[in-house]
Amino acid sequence: MAKNKLSRFADMATYENVFQYTFDTLQQEVFPLKGKWHTYFGNHHPIVLELGCGKGEYTVGLAKRYPEKNFIGIDIKGARMWKGATEALNDNLSNVAFIRTRIELIRYFFAEGEVSEIWITFPDPQMNKVNKRLVGTRFMQKYRSLLAPGGIIHLKTDSPFLYTYTKAMIAENNLTVHFDTDNLYGSGIEDPILNIRTFYEQQWLSRGLNIRYIQFECPAKESWKEPDIKIEPDDYRSFGRKGNSMA
Repeated sequence: MAKNKLSRFADMATYENVFQYTFDTLQQEVFPLKGKWHTYFGNHHPIVLELGCGKGEYTVGLAKRYPEKNFIGIDIKGARMWKGATEALNDNLSNVAFIRTRIELIRYFFAEGEVSEIWITFPDPQMNKVNKRLVGTRFMQKYRSLLAPGGIIHLKTDSPFLYTYTKAMIAENNLTVHFDTDNLYGSGIEDPILNIRTFYEQQWLSRGLNIRYIQFECPAKESWKEPDIKIEPDDYRSFGRKGNSMA
């Protein structure tokens, strides 16, 4: 492990805005802020999550633009998360926190209806593993248990495969779409939120890839249906996407 990586892990262990929990820990004790995040933030403002937050650009960028909301970035990669967590501390952002854990464990950290919005920014398309897609029905069921009525999910992706799948999943389950574009920066939309650009997004834009964005509701449902659709795989390799690891 590189020296700077060790240094970042040491920093993270001392950061008051970072919570690090393994599955074993969660099996032994209840996460103390579950259902009580207002005690950490000192207010009852809406809670917004960024899943797979990477370096935390969206978490921090949104927090700066919306001080009337609380933002929590979630990822397993601590060395990447360090950047956003450090920036939030240096800028004295009191409406930002980070959780280092697997997204599959998200329900251990939030009570029913405690979350108002979820951002999913440039996830791995998981073209061969539907159960690992962060916009798949398996995860929709997890999100639904956290989201308040009318809760919103935002997806930004460079992947034509994932965009097509998500639209099919939405149609199959009759979800309400608030916004949808297959070329965000060519659409003429002027929205400071959508113009926050992550490290990986800048790389994909430099390759001439369109950025796709969908905003939709995740309602309470008794059952979710996977779309029966064949989708052409993406014909490029994404930057730096590797399997998750606590290391």
